[in-house]
Amino acid sequence: MNPSFLSEGSEGQSLVDDPIEDWFFLPSEVNGPQKLEESLVHQDAEDKGKLKSKLVSAWNSVKYGWSWKQKSKFSKSSPVIMLGKSFELKDQEERERFRCSFTSLLWLTYRRGFPPLPGGFLTTDSGWGCVLRTGQMLLAQGLLLHLMPPGWTWSASQHAVKDDMDLLASSSERELCFNDSTEKRARRLSLDSHLDRPMEATHRRVVRWFTDNPTAPFGIHSLVELGKSSGKKAGDWYGPSIVAHILRKAVAASADVPNLVVYVAQDCTIYLEDVKRLCERPAPQSWKSVIVLVPVRLGGQDLNPSYITCVKKLLTLESCIGIIGGKPKHSLFFVGFQDDHLLYLDPHYCQPTVDTKKLNFSLESFHCKYPRKMSFTRMDPSCTIGFYAKGQKDFEAMCTAVNEALSTSAETYPMFIFVEGKSQEEEDARIISTNNITYIQRESEREKMVTSNSMDEFVLL
Repeated sequence: MNPSFLSEGSEGQSLVDDPIEDWFFLPSEVNGPQKLEESLVHQDAEDKGKLKSKLVSAWNSVKYGWSWKQKSKFSKSSPVIMLGKSFELKDQEERERFRCSFTSLLWLTYRRGFPPLPGGFLTTDSGWGCVLRTGQMLLAQGLLLHLMPPGWTWSASQHAVKDDMDLLASSSERELCFNDSTEKRARRLSLDSHLDRPMEATHRRVVRWFTDNPTAPFGIHSLVELGKSSGKKAGDWYGPSIVAHILRKAVAASADVPNLVVYVAQDCTIYLEDVKRLCERPAPQSWKSVIVLVPVRLGGQDLNPSYITCVKKLLTLESCIGIIGGKPKHSLFFVGFQDDHLLYLDPHYCQPTVDTKKLNFSLESFHCKYPRKMSFTRMDPSCTIGFYAKGQKDFEAMCTAVNEALSTSAETYPMFIFVEGKSQEEEDARIISTNNITYIQRESEREKMVTSNSMDEFVLL
């Protein structure tokens, strides 16, 4: 059994009980019995909060740290599909292209040691923030498509010192492939270092937007703050639907990303008039780019197998930027598949916070070079699917391609649909002002706070 699947289902539960409830630390200066009592209570609560953070962080590091480098087995006879690209692993050049593309994805994981989150003493999101992290990874992929040239890859991903995945091949074949690929990496290194300098600056800027401090527009502090309007706080479990709306608000509130908006589908429906209203600008300006997020539930307690083919079709589209999904109470960022296994990035490895204010901060912990796979049958039915369109023509092409992919689930209820016109809920929406930013929030969204055995509440398909 793969060690990374041990303790499945523990994510999303409340923080562990404090094993030393009676511990406290006496402050050095107090004046009077009342102030002493108040100070002790406050100090006790703060110390317990910090202790819980450390315990949960340590537990996740032990549980996940020893297994995250375990390699998944990849077949040479079947292509690997990843976010609209196909890789034939029987070909050495294709293996190198896949490795380079995978390691270029931004990997955003649990962190520890960052400034306390809003409303408490938590200095780590370990144990509860995995859906926020997978949401960050999906948004990061959209931002890279928005800001980088087509086909961009991270040049430092060529620096790997050993083969990063296992192929179902003989040891002699693997050794030969490793030696050849290492030589090619070395030949490209000098050229890459000169050609990628402008893009590397943008790459680092995107990483800084997700850093773990209160000023980062898409960092954990900002997302937790925005989650308050949905009744969430630091330490709570966030489902993929809630996170979709948090990402929408985060992009709307940020001045760092020009000409980009996020649209969240309502009740498995994309209303084209709503998208048009969101993206249109006065002539002669072009449409804004758009990230479309579609929260869906693909079954009851378990994934309906009828939707597997459709999920595969969506992941083959160039417009797809991934899926916020996972196993029950264990979020993963799905980016592709091979045969009947999903390819994913896992946020559960708890790493120290990186000071991204430094000029040449390390990027190594923001990229993963170990592709992992999981059977489709283990996929939680609750997920949010993401797409990106650069402009109006790209959006129209995306709609056509997605509709064609959705037709593969014709024997069941469609995963989601496109509808002309605007939603009735949009007409009846309430205007809510938060931090001088106006958002549209559905009345039903505020009421939908029911706890589920799965990752979130959705319209059942």
